Amino acid sequence: MNAASLRWAAAGVALTAAFVVLGLLVRSHPLGVDLTIAESLRGQWRHPPGDIAAVVSDVLGPVLPIVFGVALLVAAGLSFYRGDRTGAGVFLRVALVLALCRATSIAFKPVFLRDRPREYPDLAYPSGHVVSVASTGFAAVLLCAYLAARLVRRAIAIAAVAVVLCAASRLVLGVHWLTDTVGAVLAVAGVGLLTAVLTRLLPTGVGDRRGGVASHS
Repeated sequence: MNAASLRWAAAGVALTAAFVVLGLLVRSHPLGVDLTIAESLRGQWRHPPGDIAAVVSDVLGPVLPIVFGVALLVAAGLSFYRGDRTGAGVFLRVALVLALCRATSIAFKPVFLRDRPREYPDLAYPSGHVVSVASTGFAAVLLCAYLAARLVRRAIAIAAVAVVLCAASRLVLGVHWLTDTVGAVLAVAGVGLLTAVLTRLLPTGVGDRRGGVASHS
């Protein structure tokens, strides 16, 4: 593992640790900022802002990683059929990173056992909706880095906007604390970086070039 990979891995470890520490801090009692935002938005889910938030939440939610994951698997199959094993490998590795990032909310909610701001099925930390959107965005950025490097910045911007919109919708609906959404981003970024390092999907400055970044297939 070269220096660049070590830096990516260190960042992944730090972000994952931050996610765990935040979860431990809020598992029993919400932070002051959580209470302030929840109180300011109390009851909005019953009014027009809640109707808008519900639509955003339906669009930007768990369906995204499922659709994107299926698309990646189909693309991998087509690439392999065409004899492009390198391309197939990239699609499969991105799909693996997507799956592991998405699994963070499923795996860690039972660990922290955090209640929602209002009565609602399932646990709170981290937000599954935000994890879903952030996971899809992270995987899309990785894919762009290989297939269309010129689009990486645009992909990052779109992913960031989608995550913010999703997080805001969950707060307006009163089903998550602010720190649930922050924890979701930390979890995806941390696990995403670590798995991307292990699957050799991050640029290291060495190796063959494909799509503008280093490829290590």
